[in-house]
Amino acid sequence: MAAFVFIATFVPQIPIPLGYAHLGDGAIFLAVFLTGRRAGIFAGAFGSALADLAGGFPVWILPTLIIKAVMAEIFYRAALAGNDAPKFSSPRVLGGMAAACLFMTAGYTLAGAFLYDSLTLGLASAPGLLLKSAVNIAAACLAGGVLSRARLFR
Repeated sequence: MAAFVFIATFVPQIPIPLGYAHLGDGAIFLAVFLTGRRAGIFAGAFGSALADLAGGFPVWILPTLIIKAVMAEIFYRAALAGNDAPKFSSPRVLGGMAAACLFMTAGYTLAGAFLYDSLTLGLASAPGLLLKSAVNIAAACLAGGVLSRARLFR
């Protein structure tokens, strides 16, 4: 699953202020949904950090490890914890993805402000991150729908 997150993060790189947009967050949601909390957190954090390394953004590796791990944890707790038979398209799962993406946007905005010593630069990345989040939620829902129709999960 870390390789899946890496590919979804590394291959479709669309430049935004302080970084790039990708489909890796949708892959993280699928990883957590399919493999559970621990494996999903590992896949999200390390697959994303490896994409930063391979993509020439080594300064972002540590923030990415932390932000993506917490993002996966937020998604798990909001959407899946205590839910015996979650459906990928349920309001709880969609709300968990939204909460995780809001945290990710805030985390990268603050990390960018810290790394570049400029709150203005950090804030400049927020609109791109929010748009990337919406695309990732839609992609995860689409992939989740396809996988559930194929009966790979509920």
